Amino acid sequence: MGFNCGIVGLPNVGKSTIFNSLTAAHVLAENYPFCTKDHNEGMVQVPDKRLNDIADKFKPERTVPTTVEFVDIAGLVKNAHSGEGLGNKFLGFIREVYSYDELTKMGDEHAIHAAGRIRSEGRDYVIKDGDIIHFKFNV
Repeated sequence: MGFNCGIVGLPNVGKSTIFNSLTAAHVLAENYPFCTKDHNEGMVQVPDKRLNDIADKFKPERTVPTTVEFVDIAGLVKNAHSGEGLGNKFLGFIREVYSYDELTKMGDEHAIHAAGRIRSEGRDYVIKDGDIIHFKFNV
């Protein structure tokens, strides 16, 4: 039995790129805001040497490894709780996942971003990015 994990973050931080790397999927991952308009799902088997050792010893008819389902969730935007962007649909996907990985972007103050240009203030950039995400999740 596996679990699922949502990949979340602001628009255009690389969520779909990470999703493609983890799942060997080929979903669209481009450098413009709202490239992902809906969620993507991909299943990955978790390698476990202990499971293989047990299967070698007891020779079961079949061996079923655990899995992780990754969910690439479209970017969170300001006022999502009011229905902007994917709005409540986005928040619904967050409620459905067992865990989530939050992606933040560092160091590229010229990157395209849905909220316009975000000021980069060195190390504070990641904290500001994370504060936006955590604030929205707590609303």
